[in-house]
Amino acid sequence: MASQKVYILRAKSPERIFYLNPRYILFIHLVLNDMIYVTLTVILFVISYNLYKINFSICCIFVLIIRLATENTPLNVGCMAIECYIAVCLPLRHIRICTIKKTLILIGLVWLTSMCVVLPDLFVTLGTQPLAYFHSQFACKRVNIFPNPVLVNKKYIIHSVFLVIVWFTIFYAYFRILFTARAASKDSKKARNTIILHGLQVMLCMTTYVGPQLLDALHQHFLLSYRDSIFAFYIIVHILPRSISPIIYGVRDETFRKYLKKNMLCKNSFMKNSH
Repeated sequence: MASQKVYILRAKSPERIFYLNPRYILFIHLVLNDMIYVTLTVILFVISYNLYKINFSICCIFVLIIRLATENTPLNVGCMAIECYIAVCLPLRHIRICTIKKTLILIGLVWLTSMCVVLPDLFVTLGTQPLAYFHSQFACKRVNIFPNPVLVNKKYIIHSVFLVIVWFTIFYAYFRILFTARAASKDSKKARNTIILHGLQVMLCMTTYVGPQLLDALHQHFLLSYRDSIFAFYIIVHILPRSISPIIYGVRDETFRKYLKKNMLCKNSFMKNSH
């Protein structure tokens, strides 16, 4: 998974078009965000799988960064859906609206929003827990690191708000493209399919919000051992949603596919010459 994303970034890096197009800037940000997420969750999964309990400070760093990347994903997907809508429905204004500067500001706002959601959990925990708590060892889960029940309720409320906003954005973009663009247009059909894939991606991201219930279901209804349930849960919740983005703007994208083929041919010729 991570190697797939690294190869996509290497394929994009040599061409200026990928740095001057807001769509690809948002995509590269999503890929980098997913790489951070997958790398840290793999490390944390291996540590938790073998050690079970780790120090508060180490676990807290992992949890905070992973949560930032988690909150970033649906927001970034929503921004990409908006860009797709503007490109198809407002083509004459796309260059003026979707500039590189505005795109970078939008990415900064995504991170700022995620920080405003995540960091209060740390501040509340620092202010309510005794000093000995921060020298303890835990099974590295968010609910163990930030045990205040108010924070749990806050998480569900914010996740609900995020999902409503992102789903509204995706549905709005899809139906505007559906009714505005010409039905016979190849670009409009491709844009509609892209929006549908964005919706699937957000739906898979939603599995993170029902993690405990999904883990219990895997353990009870499929009669898996606890370790097998954790592994299946990790694949479904953490890997599958992040595997869609390379397909949406990777294999399906004609511009990228052209440079991907060129890089693969160059790599194959280099390997043949080396032998």
